[in-house]
Amino acid sequence: MKRLIDFLVSFFALVFVIPLIVVIIVAIRVRLGSPILFTQVRPGLYGKPFKMFKFRTMTFEYNEKGELLPDAMRINYLGSLLRSTSLDELPNLWNILVGHMSLVGPRPLLMEYLPLYSVEQAKRHYVKPGITGWAQVNGRNAISWEDKFALDVWYANNQSFFLDLKIILMTIKKVLLRSGISAQGEATMPKFTGSGK
Repeated sequence: MKRLIDFLVSFFALVFVIPLIVVIIVAIRVRLGSPILFTQVRPGLYGKPFKMFKFRTMTFEYNEKGELLPDAMRINYLGSLLRSTSLDELPNLWNILVGHMSLVGPRPLLMEYLPLYSVEQAKRHYVKPGITGWAQVNGRNAISWEDKFALDVWYANNQSFFLDLKIILMTIKKVLLRSGISAQGEATMPKFTGSGK
């Protein structure tokens, strides 16, 4: 049932938002240049890698040593707007359509985090990653990694149709309020470096 709902919602949502997607593509091309999409390999169900798609929200600016500038220095107004409204996530609908992701589930993080999880934290990969999740509606990037993972694992152990529906409704409220976009003093979220086994 969850997969059927994911497929139908992502299919019709993609059709419905095509005009908006075109506008975003043009805006990114003008303000940020190419490429339009940000692609990265992320861990999916049971940690299996898949290629995730998002709209690019950062410029490619380097310092004199040839290193990328910090995130906060590479996000302009357009990037901030796309992130705060979660419009940068629209290409995730394709990931849902093809079965890599779900509408609701723990956010897909970095492959490099896999060996850093505790045994308990790794249980977040017992379900497909999602566009939104229990951690996103309970703090998003404004809470600690440990709290975020605890919420993800709780969702993995308690997922249901009605819980998913509740999370989707809470997500709409969060997006409208634009809350929890970033961690304190960060443009997004500091890297996870492990929290012990």
